[in-house]
Amino acid sequence: MKIASTSGLAGKDNLTDEKALSLEDDDILKALVVHDGKLEVYLNVPSCVQLHRQHGSGNADDRSKIRMLCRRFQFICRALLHAVEQGSLKIRRVDLAADKIIRKLPGFTKPGPTVGNVNGVEVGDEFMYRVELALVGLHRPYQGGIDTTDYNGVLVAISIVCSGGYPDELSSSGELIYTGSGGKPAGKKKDEDQKLERGNLALKNCIETKTPVRVIHGFKGQNREDNSHSRAKQILTFTYDGLYLVVDCWTEGLKGSRIFKYKLQRIPGQPELPLHIAKGLRRSLSRPGLCIADISQGKEMDPICVINDVSNVHPTSFLSRIKYPSWLTKRHPQHHGCDCSDGCIDSTKCFCAVKNGGKIPFNSNGAIVHDKPLIFECGPSCRCHSSCHNRVSQKGMKIHLEVFRTANKGWGVRSLRSISSGSFICEYVGILLTDKEADKRTNDEYLFDISHNCDDEDCSKGRPSTISSLNSSGGCSQTMEDVCFTIDASEYGNIGRFINHSCSPNLYAQNVLWDHDDQRVPHIMFFAAENIPPLQELTYDYNYKIGEVRDLNGRVKVKDCHCGSPQCCGRLY
Repeated sequence: MKIASTSGLAGKDNLTDEKALSLEDDDILKALVVHDGKLEVYLNVPSCVQLHRQHGSGNADDRSKIRMLCRRFQFICRALLHAVEQGSLKIRRVDLAADKIIRKLPGFTKPGPTVGNVNGVEVGDEFMYRVELALVGLHRPYQGGIDTTDYNGVLVAISIVCSGGYPDELSSSGELIYTGSGGKPAGKKKDEDQKLERGNLALKNCIETKTPVRVIHGFKGQNREDNSHSRAKQILTFTYDGLYLVVDCWTEGLKGSRIFKYKLQRIPGQPELPLHIAKGLRRSLSRPGLCIADISQGKEMDPICVINDVSNVHPTSFLSRIKYPSWLTKRHPQHHGCDCSDGCIDSTKCFCAVKNGGKIPFNSNGAIVHDKPLIFECGPSCRCHSSCHNRVSQKGMKIHLEVFRTANKGWGVRSLRSISSGSFICEYVGILLTDKEADKRTNDEYLFDISHNCDDEDCSKGRPSTISSLNSSGGCSQTMEDVCFTIDASEYGNIGRFINHSCSPNLYAQNVLWDHDDQRVPHIMFFAAENIPPLQELTYDYNYKIGEVRDLNGRVKVKDCHCGSPQCCGRLY
């Protein structure tokens, strides 16, 4: 693996191998490139790298540092998996390869043993790999279930991983029975008694020292295609449950197969695990505050309920597809779609992959690899099967969402299920207006300006519009080249209009084309920027610029931001 600054990218513009850009807000990692079957990692300018070596991550708070570290790790995993699936890179474990990259980046510090909570990690945080637990310092062993340290001369346990269960089977009593480690050494046919040493001894010592133990649950689950874009049969998620105290220890079993058992009790006063709350809500026959059972009225695959225990306000009408102006008629792309019959696996032969820069932008599990100025999905003129992994957002919502009333931000959106990084969430749907029409709207709370979403030179070069010019009978004399567009969801829209702004969001908006090729009116699709636990509000950055939003009289408008993020700038615009 080669690590270099961005100056090393000079002369590599014509690479035909994998090139995956990093997160937009990542000021350390610039790009991952697979060249001649070898991985190359490019960092931002040397001065920035040196700054991070000296001062870490600047003034970011602990929570922001953890979130950025996890986003960076998840992005690298998706990029490596994508390269493996495309056949340009051969590695056995993408998680271990990503871990190796992270640990070599400037500013990374190997976590030491911590008794109690890890700064920046919150109850309910979810992780997809064991190595990710080690990177954030939550549980350092890659395989062992018990992490230990020396505490005033006594070996104590600081964290345990309870693996193998299912989320809905997890008890909410606050009590946990944990089985010790060992008892059947690898390569031996006969069982052996577990020994009171290392991790087992450390857990027992916690009874006397009364030191807390972090508990992480490793949940497995059978994937259901109606709830996820992932085609994997098993999904594994590690969830942080908080701090417990070891209150008892005993042995069970006959001689030769005895095991240690430990009773742990959750320390009171901690936030309730979101999984418990979500499970209770899913099983509840009567949801408190339920005002609408399905705001989509059957237009979406799953019903979208509306919860409001704050006021008597109800949302407005629902629209599942963008409503185009009557004078705007769509037509099919000038070029035929791809002729793939193998699910667009061979990117060198897939016409849609060529439009995307030479690679399909999604992994086979449906996760987007990274954000781009514009993504082309396979469309109606393509001959590939509907199961092609370049057909993701066009299939609609796969994650069960609900609308809820917040205390001070109006409506919000959340899920009762976990959402993995890179997952498609929903589209932003409303009525398509010209910018001149949008400027006359008195309610600008639900306007999404798409006129400048795809200004990237490479994005628009050589690709003509395929939405027809205006009807002569229409009430507009502008040519298509003069028209910019905005989506208005104030009166009609889908669930996307209820997603709030945050200065540190967990979603991002991605431009996608699939049913036409006109880059002035792309579909606005939301994707998860990180792993999102149940009940966490979904948010994205509205990207307003302070001082540039004006009313009809030209006066600057001011709106306070209530996102609650540590990075909140105080104003939305």
